[in-house]
Amino acid sequence: MTNLDKIIAAAQAKQGRQEQQTPKVQDGTLPLSQIQTRQQDTRPLNPKHVETLAESIAVLGLIEPLVIDNQSRLLAGGHRLAAINHLKETQPDKYQEKFPHELIPIRRLPFNGDEDPELALQIEIAENEQRRDYTPTEVKAIGDRLREFGYSDVKGRPKKGQKALMPALAVVVGKHLRTIQRYLGDDEPPEKVTAKSTTRVVLLKQALSKLNKWQQEKPQTPAEKALAKKLPELIELMEKVLDD
Repeated sequence: MTNLDKIIAAAQAKQGRQEQQTPKVQDGTLPLSQIQTRQQDTRPLNPKHVETLAESIAVLGLIEPLVIDNQSRLLAGGHRLAAINHLKETQPDKYQEKFPHELIPIRRLPFNGDEDPELALQIEIAENEQRRDYTPTEVKAIGDRLREFGYSDVKGRPKKGQKALMPALAVVVGKHLRTIQRYLGDDEPPEKVTAKSTTRVVLLKQALSKLNKWQQEKPQTPAEKALAKKLPELIELMEKVLDD
């Protein structure tokens, strides 16, 4: 169970104590005009991120639904909502194609965000950190789909008019760029150890390389299966440390 699932369960239990009946999380659709923004959103919008998401939605549709409270107020997915609105303004035909009748996929949680701002903040943070854990196969399939629509494996800064595949994939699936490169088998050659390399960095790189190889093997024992579930998060954290 992810942190988001645990928080949702807590929200259900809390609401259930008040109403003597535990309401369920509802997955469905909602007209765009009925989805309200939340002033307390802690993530400022990144315009470039919004544009990249809008372009990917035009190709793939909305992969992750917006998360709202029982008042149709946005809890998580500010960039996705902004990207949907951007797509509606810039590519109305694509918008209608992906969202017939302006119905947007949503996940409704059983509490009022204004009445419980602390829980709303927990939902926002957990959803941002616990996005669906896409498998390498799924990431490759999404990459192939984006390539069909003009995205390319650009090395370095893309030229004007070019659509770089790697950054777009990182935005779409919510993964670190290095993780995307690993999933696509596009890792850069390992760096040579120089006098400037610290022991910690060298050891971390060696450990990361071995973990990546181990991850390709099918887990056998219960302990290995438990480790396999936690490994993607650990690898991503190690990659962030190396990038800092």
